[in-house]
Amino acid sequence: MSNATANTEQDFGDKPIERRDTDNYVNEYVDSFVDKWDDLIDWDSRAKSEGSFFIDVLKERGAKRVLDAATGTGFHSIRLLEAGFDVVSVDGAPEMLVKAFENGRKRGHILRTTQADWRELNRDIYGRYDAVVCLGNSFTHLFNENDRRKALAEFYAALNHDGVLILDQRNYDAILDHGYSSAHTFYYCGDNVSVHPEHVDDGLARFRYAFPDNSVYHLNMYPLRKAYVRRLMREVGFQNIETFGDFKETYHEAEPDFFIHVADKRYMGEK
Repeated sequence: MSNATANTEQDFGDKPIERRDTDNYVNEYVDSFVDKWDDLIDWDSRAKSEGSFFIDVLKERGAKRVLDAATGTGFHSIRLLEAGFDVVSVDGAPEMLVKAFENGRKRGHILRTTQADWRELNRDIYGRYDAVVCLGNSFTHLFNENDRRKALAEFYAALNHDGVLILDQRNYDAILDHGYSSAHTFYYCGDNVSVHPEHVDDGLARFRYAFPDNSVYHLNMYPLRKAYVRRLMREVGFQNIETFGDFKETYHEAEPDFFIHVADKRYMGEK
């Protein structure tokens, strides 16, 4: 485990808005923040908001073996297990994996967890998967374009020839172009939790998370534009990239809180 295991204080250095490097996420997910993560994302509300979207997409493609590449505290791993999928749970933050394992055990499941860096994903996982899911706005932690390309290439390599990648992101286009006005309808459903960007520019979205006990945490994230993510996916080799807005196929660009990209590894005909 990393040295961050015993930490309760985040470390962004003396100039937090200048901290723009991929590897800092390990210092952001300290124990005390991870312990509160499930207050931030209410599981029952999130399940209701998502409905069976991800389960339906995976079943439509006949997927059985799924790699949850951004497990977090285990929400999607557990939902997919309960829907009958064979799931392997990966995260780069060891604190998250500990919490995910505990959450799984509380619900009667033993998660198969692996700590891995996406940029070297296939070094730490075994075999190939029918689907890779990277959810919870996690891809935004990659600040360097080479890191993004490497991660997508690793996802691609982890898939069977007819596999699918499902990757979500915040609607940073709306935040960058129109300001932040989200009601957190779909993901951030916890009661009395305040989430908003403290600083936004073309290279950084620094979000502030305030909890009822007056504790405050931050995440530094790269504000990914939708068209940019789709282009990177295509350049790595993904085909037929469908993008949904808050689980809907049709939407106005500024409305969704989140975009969900569904990308096939092999060409399956125009949709």
